[in-house]
Amino acid sequence: MPRLCSPEILHDALLTNLTAEVADLFANWPAVQATAQRWLLALREKPAPVGSVQRIMVDYPLTGDEGRALMRLVEALLRIPDRATALDFMTDQLARGRFDLHAVSAEGISKLSSHALDFAQKCLNARDRNLLARWTSFPIADVAAKVLEHMGTQFVFAHDIDGAMKRAGGRKQAQTWHSFDMLGEGARTMADATRYTDAYRAAIFRLRRDADSSVMQCDGISIKLSALEPRYEPAHAEQLQRRLLPVLQDLALEACRANIHLTLDSEESWRLELSLDVLDALLERLSRIPETRTWTGLGLAVQAYQTRAPEVIDAVAALARKHQRRLMVRLVKGAYWDSEIKRAQELGLATYPVFTQKHETDLCYLACAQRMLAASDVIQSAFATHNPLSLSAVQFLATKYGVSDWEWQGLHGMADTMLDVLDKDQPTLRKRIYAPVGAHENLLAYLVRRLLENGANTSFVRLLADPSTPVENLLNLPVGDKTSNSVLPAPTGWLGFENNKLQRPLARGLDMHEELSRDGLSKAFEAAKKRTTPVADATAEMLIAARASAMVAWPKWEATPVADRANMLRRAAAEMENQLDDWAADLVLEAHKSWPDAISEVREAVDFLRYYANEAERVLASVSLPGPTGESNMLRLTSRGPIACISPWNFPLAIFIGQVAAAVVCGNPVFAKPAEQTPKIAARAVALLHRCGVPKGILHCLPGAREVIGEALIAAPEIAGVAFTGSVRTAHHLARALAAKSGPLTPLIAETGGINVMIVDSTALLEQATDALIEGAFRSAGQRCSATRLVLVQEDVAEPLIALLRGAMAELNLGAGEDFTTDVGPVIDAAAHAMLRRQIDALGTRAKYLAAAPCPPEFENTHIAPSLWDIGDIDAMQNVKEEIFGPVLQLARFTAAQWDDLPQHINALGYGLTLGLHSRIDSRADELEQRCRVGNIYINRSTIGAVVGVQPFGGCGLSGTGFKAGGPNYLLRFCSERTLTINTAAAGGNADLISGGAG
Repeated sequence: MPRLCSPEILHDALLTNLTAEVADLFANWPAVQATAQRWLLALREKPAPVGSVQRIMVDYPLTGDEGRALMRLVEALLRIPDRATALDFMTDQLARGRFDLHAVSAEGISKLSSHALDFAQKCLNARDRNLLARWTSFPIADVAAKVLEHMGTQFVFAHDIDGAMKRAGGRKQAQTWHSFDMLGEGARTMADATRYTDAYRAAIFRLRRDADSSVMQCDGISIKLSALEPRYEPAHAEQLQRRLLPVLQDLALEACRANIHLTLDSEESWRLELSLDVLDALLERLSRIPETRTWTGLGLAVQAYQTRAPEVIDAVAALARKHQRRLMVRLVKGAYWDSEIKRAQELGLATYPVFTQKHETDLCYLACAQRMLAASDVIQSAFATHNPLSLSAVQFLATKYGVSDWEWQGLHGMADTMLDVLDKDQPTLRKRIYAPVGAHENLLAYLVRRLLENGANTSFVRLLADPSTPVENLLNLPVGDKTSNSVLPAPTGWLGFENNKLQRPLARGLDMHEELSRDGLSKAFEAAKKRTTPVADATAEMLIAARASAMVAWPKWEATPVADRANMLRRAAAEMENQLDDWAADLVLEAHKSWPDAISEVREAVDFLRYYANEAERVLASVSLPGPTGESNMLRLTSRGPIACISPWNFPLAIFIGQVAAAVVCGNPVFAKPAEQTPKIAARAVALLHRCGVPKGILHCLPGAREVIGEALIAAPEIAGVAFTGSVRTAHHLARALAAKSGPLTPLIAETGGINVMIVDSTALLEQATDALIEGAFRSAGQRCSATRLVLVQEDVAEPLIALLRGAMAELNLGAGEDFTTDVGPVIDAAAHAMLRRQIDALGTRAKYLAAAPCPPEFENTHIAPSLWDIGDIDAMQNVKEEIFGPVLQLARFTAAQWDDLPQHINALGYGLTLGLHSRIDSRADELEQRCRVGNIYINRSTIGAVVGVQPFGGCGLSGTGFKAGGPNYLLRFCSERTLTINTAAAGGNADLISGGAG
């Protein structure tokens, strides 16, 4: 099908066009307001019950400690299997807020009980409070679990489809139907996908028993495509043809035979075009099955907060006409806004794929509604909203276009009062409730999304439930209003402003899920293959000449203003950023990077250049110090002298350019020795800096073998400092060599590896922990110093986590770096491959093999399959002696009672680079930060991917000397300090003192 426009469309132009599109509606806004006001007043007369979530979120908004604690309790408590950890979690969260507690004098567990019971009083309907009498005999964690289960029932329709059908039966007489969602989140494994598929199929069979002759006059089902396929990604389109489409076709055929509707539910924006392609392919398949040709129950949900939503409406209409079939469209506002914003910021996209203000989404919703109703010949419209103003506008548009066959949809738990109002005011309007179905352990993420929707300050549901909000404030045109959230900075501008100037833009990136991005990268890779000029190794004579040249150029370079040196780095950053595709292609070609890793590395290099440019202007400024009268004191930093920069092959651009940029901008000459495996990238980076103004006499690229260039460089008497990133063994060798030199002492800035640990306790969301472990241990083929090497998992959740890891590993693709479907590329060279094989063989003698990713035969000599090994309990950590620099993850178990022992075991490893924790007990992060000697600690995310200036990177112990790269102190290691003291009274006295004194 034709491609949609890029999300990177002109925001202001889009809003102008959308406003013009609904001009007639806006001209008749008073009529829209009148109907909406009638409904709003009726809703206010029927406020949400005391125990409803809407009321609770008014009392405890998410901007407060209590609201956030409530959200965390809902998200995690029900899944914690052991009571000891559950109690720790409750203690941690309830201590962070005040739930309108009466004064209590009890201490310890009694006080905690009072917290929980006061919390329970807020959460329960009045008629349910007699349950407290029974619950108080339970352990306190069980009391809170019962309370949260009650909250869950407000959003979850039933535990299974039979219960859902029984509960739905009472609504049939009121022109109200249901769309059942089996609470399928995105599948991580094929086992997940199979389970969700079976649930959908069982629901369809059950619905068939009660189906009506009209597809729209019966209940239906909503399915999530990412729940049916763990690799629901654009790059895996061919795999989707084999695995997803047959399953989807079967479900659609069963829905057709049941004569019910089947809606493809909303996905993230990066899957938007993929979902349309899948719909197109499904329609093509169904067109070849005669019995489906008259079925009108197939449809999809469209999210109005996506900037491309109007295009999607047009695309769906085009597909319907192409396949001569009427399709249903459910128009919603959208439920993943915060995730969309975060992803755009992390990827450095040019703009957001979603609107950033509420009124913009409301405007787009109306424009989409108008397009849907205008295409009523091929679109069966369903409008999901809890906002009477939006619904009133839809009703006006439906009348304008003469469409009566449309329906309103609301969400179970949020639309009950609205449904009652519409039953009385609009009895002939078809209504449908979106009804989630599932067990409590499967609904946690869903519940949190609902809490976020209810608790947001701009949420209509929350504003309606708040009696302090005048009804008139809820009737404004969607063109900007007081309830709009503040305008967000661009995705690359979230570092903020200083003195009305952008502090530092983060490097721009791209979205590899976009076809245009992949096409550009493929072309860049083909061009890179044609750049075959070899880089010659430096000779001993070249090193001698470079040393002489550097000493001549140094004084002039040191005297160059800091601002000029910094601007050279900024020019280099701009040029590299504009050639992102080309630099990434070089990394894929020479360093065997995968495309995501290559793009991230180029962005990191750009960030290093800009960050050190800014930091140099800050750090190198002279500082005036106090002194007695008649004396001035000044402290300033000066260059240290020639710096040897020795960089690794695993980050041949980012680490190389980071070392060089830091040394150069401080006024030092630099001798840069790249890794033997990646000299071309280094040579290109040096050429870039030369073009941008760094003198050739100051910056020298010296590729070659360690024995020829490295040893001679370290021994050179001029060397005033060494910046090194690599193995701890080489760092020890360098330290000994520098200590043995005569002459001035030479400092060593060493960044080495780590046996990096990830802790997963029983409060963790295991799917989230699995994602972090797969990324942290296996991305880049495990060839990152920050990679997760050892996971410590609480025994209560060890087996479920292992099952998830095993399934996720089975979905990993090993392949060439240039292949967009590759998850794990080759290791750097044959020597690394042989070393890893020896280490894995040795590991097999002391650990139990658990799982490995499949490795195609053609890659057995170039790739190492990601593997998972069980080493036993935490006492076995003493046997982990060395870093395995590849995709190997070791696992050890601990009991809840052993939590306090973990820091001691981690410190005993001797390394201190990265540490991860997956837990919902906030105080545990504070405890680890205080007790573990580790440089970077990450909570509820992976251990890789530090951002320059945001997460300064570097460790201690066997992991390095500091200061952290990409941090505010790093440049100090490349400088010397100088103090200038002047006796200003030497020439006859202190004139300033005398002229201002009493003398």
